[in-house]
Amino acid sequence: MADIEELHERAEQGAADARLASVTVSMAILAVFVAAVSLMGERIHANEVLAQSKAADQWAQYQAKVIRERSYEVFLDQLDVFALQNPARAADVRKKYKGEIDRYNGESKDLQNQANSTEAAVEVLDRRSNWFDFSDVLLEASLVICSITLLTQKRGYWYFGLLGAASGIVIAVAGLFIR
Repeated sequence: MADIEELHERAEQGAADARLASVTVSMAILAVFVAAVSLMGERIHANEVLAQSKAADQWAQYQAKVIRERSYEVFLDQLDVFALQNPARAADVRKKYKGEIDRYNGESKDLQNQANSTEAAVEVLDRRSNWFDFSDVLLEASLVICSITLLTQKRGYWYFGLLGAASGIVIAVAGLFIR
C-alpha cells in the first residue's frame, strides 16, 4: 500500500513538471488497463471454478446412475440363478428391471457426455485465464517501469514500459479469442 501511495506522490510531482505530464497520463491510463485485465482474469477464474464444480456434480450423478444400473444387473443375474416359485411373476420383474437398466444406461451416457463437455469448457477457461494472468503481470510490471521515469526523469524507462504495456494489452485481447 505504501508503494502505491509513493507512486501517487511521484505522479503528483510529475504532473507539476510539464515534461513528465505525458508519463503521468499514460500511467493513469495503464492503471485502468491493469484494473480491467485483473477483473477479467478474476471473473474467468471464478467461472472456471464453477465449471469444475459442475463437472464434478455431473460425474457424481453419472457414477450414481452406473451403480444403480449395475445393482439391477446383479438382481437380474440372481433371478436366473435362484429357483423361483412364481416364474410368471419373475418374468414381469425381469422385464421391469431390464427396462430400468436400459433407462439408466441412456441417462448415464447423457451425463457422461455432459460431464465431458463441461470438462472441455473448464480447459478452455484455464487456458484463457493463463493468458489474462500473463497479461496482468506484464501490465503491472509496465506500470512500475513507467513510474521509474518519474524517479529518474529518463524517458527510456517510459518507452520500455509502454512497449510492455502494449504487449500486455495484445495478450489480453488474444486471450478473449482462446477456444
